[in-house]
Amino acid sequence: MNDSATSWADGPLLALDLETTGTDTETDRIVTATLVSVTPGHPAECTSWLADPGIEIPAESTEVHGIDTEHARTHGRPVGTVVAEMTEALAAQWSPTTPLIAFNASFDLSLLDAESRRHLGSSLPLGGPVVDPLCMDRHVDRYRKGKRTLAALCEHHRVKAGEAHTSAGDAIAAARLAWRLAKSYPEQIGDVEPRALHEQQVEWYRSQTRGFAGYLEKQASKTDDEAEAERLRTRAAQVRLEAEGWPLRQPALPTTGAGV
Repeated sequence: MNDSATSWADGPLLALDLETTGTDTETDRIVTATLVSVTPGHPAECTSWLADPGIEIPAESTEVHGIDTEHARTHGRPVGTVVAEMTEALAAQWSPTTPLIAFNASFDLSLLDAESRRHLGSSLPLGGPVVDPLCMDRHVDRYRKGKRTLAALCEHHRVKAGEAHTSAGDAIAAARLAWRLAKSYPEQIGDVEPRALHEQQVEWYRSQTRGFAGYLEKQASKTDDEAEAERLRTRAAQVRLEAEGWPLRQPALPTTGAGV
């Protein structure tokens, strides 16, 4: 626990959110991104990027964040340039005493890592601790039923949400949610030194993700459809692999003919 009376949640801290072309962290691309910097005694500072991802933006992704391929190509900058600026901004501000908040951090940071390897030729450096409100909420209230989307958690914890599915709105909402969890659960979260909290989340994420893999395996054993059973077993194997890497996921397993 911290010796001081203040929590890491009182700042300084950063919050990151990405809106993307899809949900595959290895192959999908950044469309928009926002980095929020919170310093005690100062207004929050937001830096946002709009990228031309270099690939088509599927209609289902446009329905989520509102940006289509034409808009990104017309108004966005090359995604490699955006990734370079983002990693530079993180390198300048993310440190052992300034944690990075990201909701479902393993998705955002793994996708940014893949983009960094693709465009910059190097993995994303982890400059300091990561704080994931989703991982923490699952730990402190494991058996609560209902959705655990960012919007649902903001409603449950009485946190003011920003404009949903915009990188700026979601980054700010994640920061507020992390603050609320820190204040609501000081012994488990708020008073824990950031590096120790990071290491605890590694273990929490592993346990949570292995539990989901077990659920998939159980579902596979219940179905008489062999193709569906194989799909579930393949997905469970991938989930077990993902459990071993947080906040950066392990590379995906080769797919089989049944798909994943």
